[in-house]
Amino acid sequence: MSTTEKERAEPREPEAPRGVSRRGDLIFAGLAKGSGLFIMLALAGVAIFLVLQSIPAIGASGDNAYGRDNIVLYIWPLLYGTVLAAIIALVIATPLAIGVALVISVYAPRRIARLLGYVIDLLAAVPSVVYGLWGRETLQSWVFPIYQWLADNLGWIPLFAGPVTTGRTILTAGIVLAVMALPIITALCREVFAQTPTMHMEAALALGATRWEMIKMAVFPYSRSGVTSAVLLGLGRALGETMAVALVLSASGVITINLISSQNPSTIAASIALNYANASGIKTNVLIAGGLVLFVVTFAVNFLGRWLAARGQAKG
Repeated sequence: MSTTEKERAEPREPEAPRGVSRRGDLIFAGLAKGSGLFIMLALAGVAIFLVLQSIPAIGASGDNAYGRDNIVLYIWPLLYGTVLAAIIALVIATPLAIGVALVISVYAPRRIARLLGYVIDLLAAVPSVVYGLWGRETLQSWVFPIYQWLADNLGWIPLFAGPVTTGRTILTAGIVLAVMALPIITALCREVFAQTPTMHMEAALALGATRWEMIKMAVFPYSRSGVTSAVLLGLGRALGETMAVALVLSASGVITINLISSQNPSTIAASIALNYANASGIKTNVLIAGGLVLFVVTFAVNFLGRWLAARGQAKG
């Protein structure tokens, strides 16, 4: 019996109607493209609105620029405080997130790992206002004695120079942001670590490597770009946070590297949230100009993180 006769003799599974399948594919493709186009148009609309509303603020000065000679002198301290708080958050959150992700992916038994993963994911569901109230009412009282000890014993370091009068400092705000960025970085790192080829890990263990040596030789090289993108996405989360920083930080609007002093730089988002209700005229445009700067910085950081993630998947 020839191959053609065998194929004819074998029973075939009934095929779905081509019209229905094609119609469903066309509808799904149209909805997907429409959603993507809508997001792009919304993003472009936000950018155009921010640019147009920021133009009148270019020549603002004096009271219209909140006591600054020009808009650059108004935005620069806020941008510095925004970046400083985000960097503090990343310095604290990144090693914790990578460690928790490794415990969930490699070290912990499956039941414990699943429970720990649920707990970490639930942190992302807590509203930012709750984090702000926790930092304002509870965390600042916990860290205040630590700040006093740092000022008394390490005050010769500019980062910890006194005097210490409150626990509501840029370092406290950074700690709160670290807790908020932790679930994002952990979830992404966990997924990246889980994609490491099992054969690579088993081969390293079979050659006599310890669990930590296996992680260094097999897991980290494979997931380097993914971890980097996770950290950058966590940075984008920290840069755009508003209410938590506004509630925690006792800002004075100065540029300083001191992390525990009451002389704290504010952030762009917190400044907008605190001043927008009472702003009018050019002051509103000045605040929107600050929002434009934050929009550009956050967009660039998130775009870089997504690009690194896509690049890592392409290499994998």
